[in-house]
Amino acid sequence: MNAVAGARVIPLHDPERDAARRSRHVEVVPEPAQQQSGTPDWERRLADLLSFARRRIAGDYQIDEFGFDRDLTENVLMPPLKPLYEKWFRVETIGLSNIPMAGGALIVANHSGTLPLDALMTSYGIASEHPASRHMRMLGADLVFRTPVLGALARKSGQTLACNPDAERLMSSGELVGVWPEGFKGIGKPFKDRYKLQRFGRGGFVSAALKTGAPIIPCSIVGAEEIYPMIGDIKALARLFGFPYFPVTPFFPLLGPLGAIPLPSKWYIEFGEPIRTDVFGENAADDPMLVFNLTDQVRETIQQTLYRLLTQRRNVFLG
Repeated sequence: MNAVAGARVIPLHDPERDAARRSRHVEVVPEPAQQQSGTPDWERRLADLLSFARRRIAGDYQIDEFGFDRDLTENVLMPPLKPLYEKWFRVETIGLSNIPMAGGALIVANHSGTLPLDALMTSYGIASEHPASRHMRMLGADLVFRTPVLGALARKSGQTLACNPDAERLMSSGELVGVWPEGFKGIGKPFKDRYKLQRFGRGGFVSAALKTGAPIIPCSIVGAEEIYPMIGDIKALARLFGFPYFPVTPFFPLLGPLGAIPLPSKWYIEFGEPIRTDVFGENAADDPMLVFNLTDQVRETIQQTLYRLLTQRRNVFLG
C-alpha cells in the first residue's frame, strides 16, 4: 500500500512506542468545567479542528503498515458515531474489564442488523469507554475493501482483510483485533432468525489466536437485530449490484432514504471472560479437534449470553 504523501509510516513493532505504552497509566479525567477552565465547548472543538487541519497540512501524523491513520480516526471518523452510540442506541457496555489494557487479544462477536453497525458501535465503545482507549482492528470482508471510498476509509480506520496472516501479524504486535465469524450470513439473516447464531466457519480465528497465544474474548451484542428488521431479500437486485443480499424491511425500500434510518433499539454489548490460548502448546493450531472445540466453546458462550441478555430485556426500545 502506498503511504500518504507527507505522513510518516510507523512499523507495527516500534521499541520506543511499545515502551511508552507499557509505562502508560490511567489517570482520573477531571470534569469538563475543571478541564477547560470555563472555556466554551464550541471554542474547544474549533481549536481541536484547527489543530487537526494544521497537522494534516504539515504532514505531522502517522500511519502504520496496514494504513491505520489514528489521527484521522480519532478526529474525523469516530466523532460522528458518538450521537448514535450515546443518544440513538443508548449502548450499555458490560465487562470492559475483560479486555486487557495492552497486548494482543481477539474479540469474537455475533453479527446482525442488515448493515454492520454492530461492528462500529463495538469499536466506538471500546475506544471511548475502555480505560486504555484501545482501538479495535476489525477484520472485514473483501467486499468492504472493493467498494470505492468505503474501502479507503476502512483501511484508515484500522480495518484489514479477514485473513489469518493479517490477524496474526496484528495480534503478534500487541493489537486488539475484532472478528465477526458469521459474516454476511449473520447480518443478512431474516428477522425471524434473530439472535440465532449462524455457523462460525472453520475456526480460522481460533487458529490465529492459538498461533499468537492471544486470549479470545467472546462478545455478545443485543439490540442490533432490531434496527433493520429484514423481512425479504430481492435476489435479482443483489446480483445486479454484486451484494450478498438486497434487504427488504418494513420501511425500506418503500420509504426510500427515510427507510434507511435505523430504528432506535436499546443496545447491550457484553464482553465475556477471556479464553486463554497460550496454554495449549506450540503446535496447537495444527490440531483440528482442538480448533473445533474452541470454536464451539466461543460460539456457545456467545449464544448463551445472548439468551441471558434477552431474558433480562423488558422492551426492545426501552431496555
